[in-house]
Amino acid sequence: MEQQLSRKINGQQIAYLESDADDGNHDGRAVIFVHGNSSSARTWLPVMTGELGRRFRCLALDLPGHGQSEPAGDLDDYSLPGHAAVLTGFAQELDARDAIIVGWSMGGQIALEAAPMLPDASGFVIFGAAPVASPAQLAEAFLPNPAMGALFSAHVTEAEAALAAERFTAPGSPLDTGEFVSDILATDGAARTGLQSSVGAARFADEIAIVAELRRPLAIVQGGDEQLVSLDYLRKLDVPSLWRGEVQVIPGAGHAPHQEAPQQFAALLAEFIGDLDHGR
Repeated sequence: MEQQLSRKINGQQIAYLESDADDGNHDGRAVIFVHGNSSSARTWLPVMTGELGRRFRCLALDLPGHGQSEPAGDLDDYSLPGHAAVLTGFAQELDARDAIIVGWSMGGQIALEAAPMLPDASGFVIFGAAPVASPAQLAEAFLPNPAMGALFSAHVTEAEAALAAERFTAPGSPLDTGEFVSDILATDGAARTGLQSSVGAARFADEIAIVAELRRPLAIVQGGDEQLVSLDYLRKLDVPSLWRGEVQVIPGAGHAPHQEAPQQFAALLAEFIGDLDHGR
């Protein structure tokens, strides 16, 4: 069973979920899950409520202005560096400095942004995310999709949220996207406009340099029917620490394999953790 908790992180009240093992004991390994733009910690429940949550100490935070967390006090706090500072503070406050960091979509960009500030992190897993060095690379790294413009607008209608949520899944996916829609509508609109303005002004780290210099294992996962991130772009990146030497593709899934194929996603994550523990 997952516990809904909260802590004060960098002066902000941050809500989070923590998995609770059946016997009260995990194996000591912590995993921190970071959700995407206009999402929340509950997006990880399909993974956390399974075997992974029983084996490991799984922590999923609500970023400021998302889920149950307070809105940010300053618009700059909604930038990638602002979110990375919250993630770093969260890992320290929860005594999980050596955690594996798992980031979905914007959460993947945040994980990369925070990587230099998390020197004790055991490894990183990103999916639905593409490392870039500048705003100019966004058009190459991300596939054109007009519906996603709503996720950078202060005000989003239910119809716009539903259209964006459909792009999170593989075309024709049977997954109910209602949870995505409700999270989009519940998110502080300033979180979206703050993110857009900061990214447009290039207020984020050179993620290409970060992955090129990263010496801890990095797993890059991609849904085989992803509608938002270019697989060709990902495969061209220079990532010396790339797990298994290639992008891991989950067939039949889209932008949100943790929701569309949670058992397969969790099994892949468990394999990544197992390789870390065996020093491979």
